[in-house]
Amino acid sequence: MADDALTFAFSPCPNDTFAFHALVHGLVPGVRVQPQLDDIEALNLRAERGEADITKVSMAAYGRVRQHYVLLRAGGAAGFGVGPIVVARTKCAVGGRVAIPGERTTAALLLRLLGRFETVPMRFDRIEDAVLSGDVDCGVLIHEGRFTYEARGLTLIADLGRVWETTHQCPLPLAAIAIRRDLADTWGPRVDAALRASVDYAFAQPEASAAYVAAHAQEMDPDVTRRHIALYVNDYTRALDTQAVYRLVQWAEAEGVFPAADPTLPLFLA
Repeated sequence: MADDALTFAFSPCPNDTFAFHALVHGLVPGVRVQPQLDDIEALNLRAERGEADITKVSMAAYGRVRQHYVLLRAGGAAGFGVGPIVVARTKCAVGGRVAIPGERTTAALLLRLLGRFETVPMRFDRIEDAVLSGDVDCGVLIHEGRFTYEARGLTLIADLGRVWETTHQCPLPLAAIAIRRDLADTWGPRVDAALRASVDYAFAQPEASAAYVAAHAQEMDPDVTRRHIALYVNDYTRALDTQAVYRLVQWAEAEGVFPAADPTLPLFLA
């Protein structure tokens, strides 16, 4: 890896490995990166420590790192029909102990759309089992959980993305790519362009990333992998809806999740 490579932290989920394959493998110009893959909540915690030069971050966690990172427009996760879902063993109202995929995730923030609950943070891939075993009463699923819960015998009781869309009349911004503010002037525009080029490459040559995606998808069913990518990699991955992001940030501030914004710190790269 070249000495001038920037560290780039993102998740091993199929949407990220698909979208960023070309950038990671030097197939698009503009910037060299050293990939660092981890669970989204782990990425949020690492961002609080400022560990990566470029990082994916949950929108719900951005308020904690805004002092050190500025958002880019390319590479994020947003859209209609992409929101977290709440499941249980049988049809019921959301309540009791609710498993969430981390306190800093957008999924945890969106649960506030339904009320205040006793939450139990855990890795996203353990939530289905926790609900099935009765360790928790309900669970908030993200990523491939949207495609696997029925086969596991779980029941959908709420779609948090749909509640957001109905309430706010805009797409749901789940996560974004951010770059350290001290690097933004020099590297920000190049990184943003390279991310967009990587997404375009993925759309143009979808089979090129197949081995890379499969290597990180572990034992995920290939059909689930395809559906995962089709849902979460879209036009908003090329360019986030900035107004939707501002709306979520303002709502999070009103909920007391985000500290009041410092007007001297722009949300997005200029």
